[in-house]
Amino acid sequence: MASPHPGVHQICDRFVDEYAAADPVTATLLGITGYDDQLPDYTPEGYAARASLSARALADVEAAEPVDDSERAAKALFGERIGLELEIHRAGLDIAALNVIACPVQDVRVVFDLMPAETPEDWAVIAARLTKVPRALDGIRASLLRAADEGHVSALRQVSKVAGQAETWAGLGSEPGFFTTFVAGAKDLSEAQRAELDKAARAAQEAYAELAGFLRAELAPKAPTKDAVGEDAYRLWSRYFTGAALDLQEAYEWGWAEFARIEAEMFAVAERIKPGATLAEAAEVLDADERYRVNGRVAFEKWMQDLSDDALKSLRGKHFDIPDALMALECKIAPPGGGIGAYYTGPSEDFSRPGRMWWSVPADKEEFITWREVSTVYHEGVPGHHLQIATAVAQAASLNKYQRVMSFVSGHGEGWALYAERLMKDLGYLSDDGNLLGMLSEQLFRTARVVVDLGMHLELEIPAGTGFHEGERWTPELGLEFLLTRTITDAAHVYDEIDRYLGWPGQAPAYKLGERLWLSAREEVRQRQGDSFDIKDFHTRALQLGGMGLDTLRDQLSRLS
Repeated sequence: MASPHPGVHQICDRFVDEYAAADPVTATLLGITGYDDQLPDYTPEGYAARASLSARALADVEAAEPVDDSERAAKALFGERIGLELEIHRAGLDIAALNVIACPVQDVRVVFDLMPAETPEDWAVIAARLTKVPRALDGIRASLLRAADEGHVSALRQVSKVAGQAETWAGLGSEPGFFTTFVAGAKDLSEAQRAELDKAARAAQEAYAELAGFLRAELAPKAPTKDAVGEDAYRLWSRYFTGAALDLQEAYEWGWAEFARIEAEMFAVAERIKPGATLAEAAEVLDADERYRVNGRVAFEKWMQDLSDDALKSLRGKHFDIPDALMALECKIAPPGGGIGAYYTGPSEDFSRPGRMWWSVPADKEEFITWREVSTVYHEGVPGHHLQIATAVAQAASLNKYQRVMSFVSGHGEGWALYAERLMKDLGYLSDDGNLLGMLSEQLFRTARVVVDLGMHLELEIPAGTGFHEGERWTPELGLEFLLTRTITDAAHVYDEIDRYLGWPGQAPAYKLGERLWLSAREEVRQRQGDSFDIKDFHTRALQLGGMGLDTLRDQLSRLS
């Protein structure tokens, strides 16, 4: 006779379904159908309702007795993740969320990138969601005002930059707005449907224009000018993004040591490119080399797609187990207005919507230098995020729905993707010194993030022997100078990055700290298994566990025999 009490997996499955109904943007991002014509309630009451849903599910999971190891792992993951989300809610930080990369202001815009837009029926769904944009943005405004009354306002830098994004999407700059441009591509519509779609797009743009005005006129005067969030808030966000209670001072010191190690490795490669060159001079040589130059956005998109396709085909079977469903990975240029850089969106549960790699570039950029970007394709695609995230989605037989589609943790996910970049060097894919320097440049930059993010938010002292403002305490200005002078990352990207770190405390270090865990855990398994260790098997079994915090990951990998 079956137990009348639901098990851990069943509770987690139910939670995802209920949360998708309460947050239709998350539903679309996760590929859960049925909510594409809706947007979330972003008012304080909407946040409270979702928190109540999470609290009930957490209580149910905590009361459930796991029946096997898989449910024990699922219970640990759910408790850690949802527990942290509720801590953030109780601290009043969810309704205050406003930053340049990942907050509701971007979510409402970006969700339209993931919607089917081929048939008149698709456009009818899009039109229905567009009509709800003004109300959604009104909800965001209400929450930001409530948070301000409670003493939680993002720094002025974030308020001003997000206002600028909203103005871009509203068409208040030199280019047309996102929504009218987006719907202009609709085909085979009736006259009435076209009129309805255009009206909804104009209303969405007007709502973003009004939001921008609110941010500048009403919220900006309440915003602190200081960017650093301080130790208490930083520790909470760091735990959220890494899934580990880090020794922040140890992480800061390790970051400096790792930076010096990678910098030395880069100098050795630069010497082969141009004897006696600095890193910046070696980069100039590569930038001038026609072999690494692609002209035009269409050509760059094709370059991305070809490199991604080649990686999928050549890695499959030899280095990784890649099922048929994962062989589709689309590479696209992202619509303008967001931060500079690449990102990945996962497939739907049934893989009818494939995984996608998006590249957000400046609106006027037409020339692309590929030596800097090869490892980024591997990071976002295969063997990085696409292999990792889509593998988890495909594990319906062993993971519950929360584990498969909703448990992304930056330390685990970004750590794996950074690990994947260096792995491609070990597998022989970066034998070209230009592409190798590009990968090492990304490694150096991610390590600089550990130092700069911790340094700026905790206002730490810069240690002796670093050759950079020794004895001074970090400021955003010093963070910008460090990235511009001690890395060879594109300057336009660097300016965006500083804004990102200051608005998303604790997330940027998760890449390198996560990679550190993946490398050490792999070595522990290697030592434990001895001659029987098989790296392909290790990767397969590790990825099939799904996403989780770093402390949970270490525990799970310690069980591999």
